Amino acid sequence: MKYLLPSAFLLMLSGCAGDYAFNSNLDSDAINDYFKASDVTVYEGTLQPIGPFEIKGLVEGETCQISQNDAPASIVEARTIARRAAADKQANGLVIKNCLLIEEASPNCVSRALCVGQAIVTTNNPQ
Repeated sequence: MKYLLPSAFLLMLSGCAGDYAFNSNLDSDAINDYFKASDVTVYEGTLQPIGPFEIKGLVEGETCQISQNDAPASIVEARTIARRAAADKQANGLVIKNCLLIEEASPNCVSRALCVGQAIVTTNNPQ
């Protein structure tokens, strides 16, 4: 009994040991591209960048509700698209200049949200 329990335990552990590999159909580059907007800090209203920064250019984000059954246009989604555009310019900050929600229907959109801002590179970390 004294040797039976440890040997049974070792036998169970050896059944779990192996050279297992994880294979996925997800592309790591696509995942990095999806999450790159999270690397951009949004400065809006009273929250402004502290210290020097370099302006990389203007960026915009736009969403459109194409039909009545689609999700309504969202300023949050437009801001995220603008953050992704800022990340494409290798910026780490986005100073939002204006966001607008247009609920008037046009030939292409039932509603539309638009955010415009400056893509910037700050030299200090946000707090």
